[in-house]
Parts: sequence; structure tokens; C-alpha cells
Amino acid sequence: MLGELIAESRGKRTGRRILCVDGAVKVEVSAEDSGKILGIDANQILTYWAETRPDGTLYGEGQGVAITQDGEMVTWKGQGVGKMLPGGAVSYRGAVYYYSASPKFARLNTVAGIFEFEVDAAGNTSSKLWEWK
Repeated sequence: MLGELIAESRGKRTGRRILCVDGAVKVEVSAEDSGKILGIDANQILTYWAETRPDGTLYGEGQGVAITQDGEMVTWKGQGVGKMLPGGAVSYRGAVYYYSASPKFARLNTVAGIFEFEVDAAGNTSSKLWEWK
């Protein structure tokens, strides 16, 4: 069951590179965004890779770090599945696992988060993440 909205952000893809074209196509993507985690303003840097599967869907894994204005950090690792959309846009759904030594984010150390992550054809990103109860 989905619980509270943990995080929401918007940003921009900052880079892409091809990792492999033998069989499946594998791409690495970097992005930066800003938003809120547990209601706290934060800026985030993230990198993920995604590869095509034989049916045309995508599988990927990623990691990132969010930093608040006062220097508190929370990191995450996750994986998801997705699909290509018109114009090169992509849409992913998956799970994220956080870690932080900061008391502000410590409760996330035992939370599985379920996310929606979208990148439009122009490289604009948007994401929402809910606690999985």
C-alpha cells in the first residue's frame, strides 16, 4: 500500500552516453533536480543506466544524492522499469532505498520508496516518490 508522498522534484537531464549497442542498447543518463524530501528543500544529482529489453521495454538502475541548503545529505539506490514515449521521452516506475546519517532523514533508512520518474523529449525531468507500507 502506498503511504505518504516522501519526495517530489523537477529538473533537467544533464548528460547521456551510450554504454553498449551489442544486442541491447544501454545508455547512462545524468540529471540534476530540485524539490522536497520529507518537506525539506533539496537539490539532487543522479545517474542511472537503462537498457532495452527484447520486448522494447526498459530496465534500469540508478543512484543519487540530495543535499539540503544547510548541507544535510541523503543518498539512494534504486531500480525500475520503463518505456520509450514519442520524441525520445521516457517513463519509469520502480523502487528506491535511502540512506542518511542525518537525523532529519534517518527514518528513510528503513523505508522502501515507490517512484514515478518522467523525462520529456526536451530532457525535463519530474519525479514523485511515496513510502511503500
